[in-house]
Amino acid sequence: MRNFRLRAAVSAAVLLVSTMIPASLAHAATTAAVPTLASRMAAVQTAKMINYYPSNAGWTNMWTNFDPVRIDTDLARAATLGANAVRVIVFPQTFGYPTPSAAYTAKLSQFIGIAEARGLSVKLTLFDWWNGYTDVDNSVIWALSLLSPYVDDPRVIAVELKNEIPPGDATAIAWARQLIPAIRATAPAMPLTLTVDGTSGATGMAGLKSQLATTPLDYYDFHFYGASERSLAEIRRAQTAVAPDVMVIGETGLSTLSVTEGEQAAYFARVFRGAQEAGVGSVAPWTLNDFATGAIPANSQVSTQPAQYRYGLYRTDGTAKFGASVVGAAWTTGATPNSILNLGFEAAAANSPWRQYLPQAGAAVITTDMPRTGTQSARFSGTTRSGSNLPSLLTSPITPVQAGSPWHAEAYARGTAATGITELALSWFDINGTWISQNTSNRLPTGTTGWTKLFVDAVAPAGAASVQLHLKSGDNTGTVWYDDVAIS
Repeated sequence: MRNFRLRAAVSAAVLLVSTMIPASLAHAATTAAVPTLASRMAAVQTAKMINYYPSNAGWTNMWTNFDPVRIDTDLARAATLGANAVRVIVFPQTFGYPTPSAAYTAKLSQFIGIAEARGLSVKLTLFDWWNGYTDVDNSVIWALSLLSPYVDDPRVIAVELKNEIPPGDATAIAWARQLIPAIRATAPAMPLTLTVDGTSGATGMAGLKSQLATTPLDYYDFHFYGASERSLAEIRRAQTAVAPDVMVIGETGLSTLSVTEGEQAAYFARVFRGAQEAGVGSVAPWTLNDFATGAIPANSQVSTQPAQYRYGLYRTDGTAKFGASVVGAAWTTGATPNSILNLGFEAAAANSPWRQYLPQAGAAVITTDMPRTGTQSARFSGTTRSGSNLPSLLTSPITPVQAGSPWHAEAYARGTAATGITELALSWFDINGTWISQNTSNRLPTGTTGWTKLFVDAVAPAGAASVQLHLKSGDNTGTVWYDDVAIS
């Protein structure tokens, strides 16, 4: 009886759509070749995808305050950056459920048209901010009402049935098991995917795959917000969880609320490099824009999380953060150079990914008083220590760490009446962020010295998934400068 009711719901949905969608919205495939599952999957695997909401209207506000002029401006900016696809999220409670209103389906059609005009294909995410998993029949009606105009539309390359479905919710999984074949019956050439939240990660993806064994997805979508220096290991763990199925990175990013824009830029560089090493051809930054105060609906939990307002590649005034140029270069040239790391200390503070370690024992400052080359260097003065730990400046390389690979790091240092210990260190960590070991360089002699090369050569130990480069100076009653760092 259940299968009969579901088939009836599918038939009703298709009939409903055929009567409510104007011919002008059914782009079909009159201007391009009818897509196949294979052609769409090829597009999915290479998509230069951007996640998108306008800076003044996030989540449901994008649709209730629909602004085609602003959307066009934003998507033009994304296309100039190198994007060729955009992810857009739709909401049952906003669009109308179980029958979407003509006004909102027209807005969706207009969005897809704007994206097309800017050279962007579209990935549709359905059923966000929704948990009516017991209502399968109406879920099918709603989904097919939205999707039927785009079954053969080459502008739409994939459908994510639910954003971050809870893999431990048996009712949600049962809903997905029924929705997948119902949608495939109408849209057999449309790739279907699901995501789990970033906290569930690879474990959640593995659980999702095992529970959908009888109704498999076409590909898997990884939401990665972990430590970027361990991105290769995390990506490979997610790939293993869903192997041999295709995996892309559908969301990744770092909020600039509490870190520099330089750290965000380095984050993206490491994730793109890790994905490239792992053979993942599509990485989608979250998100194009920061959000203005009031842009996120006040009745949502997201609106209460300050970090959510600062994930954008662009600020709310439309100006680019450093991360925008890094993502653009990764999309257009594949380049993620070490220069992103500000190894010569010449970048503005906002664009530097260097972080302080144990600043209470002595923080480094960027200064113009003693550069080796360029105009700036890093200076430590009057430092102490905390137990066996010395204060330092630290960063991690763009190149991902793999156990057994050789590494070289160097920097130039000089001192005035220096005391204590001044050295480089490579600190190794496993996939869970647990410290393994460290390798240290030769030390700068105490006293007053000229520029001296400090260097360390090491092999990444077994189990290593990341490395931190530390420029240390502890128990130093004098002054030490660092400049011209290199790591490879």
